Amino acid sequence: WLMSDNMHHQWLLLAACFWVIFMFMVASKFITLTFKDPDGYGAKQEPLILTAVTKLEEVHVPEEKHWPEEFQPTGKAFSGNLIRQPLVHMERLELLRNVCRDTALRDLSHTAVSKFVLDRIFVCDKHKILFCQTPKVGNTQWKKVLIVLNGAFSSIEEIPENIVHDHEKNGLPRLSSFSDSEIKKRLNLYFKFFIVRDPFERLISAFKDKFVHNPRFEPWYRHEIAPGIIRKYRKNRTETKGLQFEDFVRYLGDPNHRWLDVQFGDHIIHWVTYVELCAPCEITYSVIGHHETLEDDAPYILKAAGIDHLVSYPTIPPGITVYNRTKVERYFSGISKRDIRRLYARFEGDFKLFGYREPDFLLN
Repeated sequence: WLMSDNMHHQWLLLAACFWVIFMFMVASKFITLTFKDPDGYGAKQEPLILTAVTKLEEVHVPEEKHWPEEFQPTGKAFSGNLIRQPLVHMERLELLRNVCRDTALRDLSHTAVSKFVLDRIFVCDKHKILFCQTPKVGNTQWKKVLIVLNGAFSSIEEIPENIVHDHEKNGLPRLSSFSDSEIKKRLNLYFKFFIVRDPFERLISAFKDKFVHNPRFEPWYRHEIAPGIIRKYRKNRTETKGLQFEDFVRYLGDPNHRWLDVQFGDHIIHWVTYVELCAPCEITYSVIGHHETLEDDAPYILKAAGIDHLVSYPTIPPGITVYNRTKVERYFSGISKRDIRRLYARFEGDFKLFGYREPDFLLN
């Protein structure tokens, strides 16, 4: 009788163990599915409204499920931080959605999906990818990745530098080149991403590249755009040296800057806001990478887009993505607080949407 009673208890204990294991598996599966589904994370984003120059009708685009099935390191290109990458990127998207819903920032966070925006978005139909170009944030390397994926070249190393930005030869169509219905389809179904960096550091990079170093194949920045800014915004008219950063800041912070932007045309893409370039509150992006964490974000994006087995992001030189606080403070040290505040007021949407802190020198 005692042996029968012991066996009965053993069976009950075994059944209880199986029940605990079963419930743990069900709970784990539920947590995994919730974690992988971006639609289950936070509130639904506002519907997309296309108001392009090409007379696109208003269209409501549902948020699509574009998360890959697994997020496990698959090779040497992935750092240990990849394990926590899904959470980082979902937090970025949640922040974006919250700021997009902030009515106080609406004028700084919303823009029409116009032809100007569609011209910034490059298409890889073969792998269903859209990439929005944000200049001065390492976009050349991403364009090389897409050029290889589109089949124009078999490897990144084979692409001549003069081909990368030649859109007649690099095999990268712009989203604006498609019909209205094809645009809507791609915006709805494709994996979409872009890269950001600290807004003020990006402006410094644009100023140095276009007005200080000024490549020989872009003479208009020095000979046409710089004189236009100087005539309008230089305080000391007797000063004869080239465009100074102070002039550049005063131009960008002027609420009436658009009359010059129209004259400068598409050349302004190097310093206009991320909002104006990519319409992040109107288009439901899959991933937003940060230049400061590109070593982790680049392999994550390749994995999330399902192309990590086809191409690798080019090697990132050491230190190139590190935010240089000293450099930023040095550039702004001679600028009046009034001009800096006006500049920040224009780019506040970029700071808030992507989680960048207001500069310390504005708080002092």
